[in-house]
Amino acid sequence: MPTYSTTIEAVFAAPPTTTDSLAIAGGAAKRVGWESSSQGRIALKLNSTKPPASMARWEVRFGPWASSAGPSHPAACGASRKVDADKMSKGSRNHSLGVVLFQLGGPDSLQAIEPFLYNLFSDPDIIDFPFARLARPTLARLISSRRTRKVQEHYASIGGKSPLRELTERQARALEAELRKTLDAWVLVAMRYWHPLTEEAVARVEAEGFGELLLLPLYPQCSKTTTGSSLNEWRRQYTSKVKEPVPTRIVREFFDDPLYLDALIEKINEGLARFASPGPTTPDRGAASDVHLVFSAHGVPLSVIEAGDPYQAQIEATVRLVMERGGWPNPHTLCYQSRVGPGRWLAPSLDQTLRDIAAQGAKRILVVPVAFVSDHVETLSEIDIEARALAGRLGVRQFEVMPALDDSPKFIAALADLVLKHVTIRPVA
Repeated sequence: MPTYSTTIEAVFAAPPTTTDSLAIAGGAAKRVGWESSSQGRIALKLNSTKPPASMARWEVRFGPWASSAGPSHPAACGASRKVDADKMSKGSRNHSLGVVLFQLGGPDSLQAIEPFLYNLFSDPDIIDFPFARLARPTLARLISSRRTRKVQEHYASIGGKSPLRELTERQARALEAELRKTLDAWVLVAMRYWHPLTEEAVARVEAEGFGELLLLPLYPQCSKTTTGSSLNEWRRQYTSKVKEPVPTRIVREFFDDPLYLDALIEKINEGLARFASPGPTTPDRGAASDVHLVFSAHGVPLSVIEAGDPYQAQIEATVRLVMERGGWPNPHTLCYQSRVGPGRWLAPSLDQTLRDIAAQGAKRILVVPVAFVSDHVETLSEIDIEARALAGRLGVRQFEVMPALDDSPKFIAALADLVLKHVTIRPVA
């Protein structure tokens, strides 16, 4: 008698243990085993003697079961995951949505910094000039080896690695949970320069067999150096490795999305709440209305903007919309950070902005990392350590950094709304 194998996944508030029991309703199946990972994500391996076409809708429940209640009453961790029979063949999820979150990525150890930098400077969307294809590998090795020690110092100051993978995976799990209220959705992560790399995400997409894909770069403002680079790498990997492409939709930017703006405003208000009132609060003057808001975005070379890149215009639009929607009377300034190399970059720089507004008398400053949706080395080291130290030397009395969006409920709701606006796959019954 033939045996049909599959692997399904479920998300639980708490993962089952190897002593928990398992009940499957609707078909004759046998558990082979399960593998658990963080946040209650379970890969459940099943064998069945019934072919997928003849099986009913299955419901998988984990125990332990109360002896008086029987298998229909799972314990506290026992959320259930219903799996359609037509999804059991070859692990296929033809009626499921796959959402891919794109991010820059970051080294997971000090030893990973040089290969991470090599990947970064090997990117044709970053290093591009006549005959660059021939010179790029050598140039990337040279730049990465020269910059490794300095970059290691930055990462050593924040614990020896980037938190970006863990934070992005938290965003993915939160978004997946939100989407599953109406869709059979699965959220994957594709990092541009370090693991999990784009090719790893493509391999999983090919194995899962989704019915539709939604590509969602976690860069609110679009640039060829971020969104463009991630999508170009996806096309290269996907077209070369996926035999049967599926309908794919893309969210290229969300710089002016109302729910994203609301999530940003919430975090700015949290940052302003850290400032004690310097005097009596009046209806027309809030307790923190003297705090100077410094919107800091990642810089790009001016040559990129002059070639038609929309990044600067979208950054400026986000700042304008946030200030209008937030309704604060505070003074504010937009600046750019993280310049690399001697060329012309977007200005003013973060350092120069701090010097300018301190000279004008600013004593309390809140930095808003407007182009970043998660904490990483640019916010934790460049802003929270280096810029903070500079502000102190300039006589600034209180320097704060806006809490990152990370997996805040408002931000996750904004991402879910973007997904639902773009996909065509129908909600589950």
